[in-house]
Amino acid sequence: MKTKLYNKDYCLWLEETVQLLREGKLTELDVNHLIEEIEDMGISQKNALESNLIVLLMHLLKWKYQSDKQSGSWRRSIREHRRRILKAFRNSPSLKRYFEEIFNESYQEARKQAADETELSLNTFPETCPFKIEQILDPEYLPK
Repeated sequence: MKTKLYNKDYCLWLEETVQLLREGKLTELDVNHLIEEIEDMGISQKNALESNLIVLLMHLLKWKYQSDKQSGSWRRSIREHRRRILKAFRNSPSLKRYFEEIFNESYQEARKQAADETELSLNTFPETCPFKIEQILDPEYLPK
């Protein structure tokens, strides 16, 4: 019965799950789907952090290595993705650990995307990130 509602009307399932939790009716919960949803929320947070980091790094690379094409939209993107990352850290400080875990892999992806977007050789962009983490997260930092 509980599982049927999850598959039939997700929003109603959410509403009823919240109500059951508020009322303390734990034995009536669709526990398996509730666990799945909570796990998915954590994965979504991590995926968003990784995506924002890649975009931020890509635009920092473009700013530094294609300085003749710097634009307000790049600056806006840098500001926005920084803001999203810092907000994620405020809301979930444990994401800082994940940030460190995925940093090198994210940088390598940012290099590839920067090369694709600029049509510069991948070798234009250093194999090791040229920015310190403090710089990457500094709201006022733009590479020279």
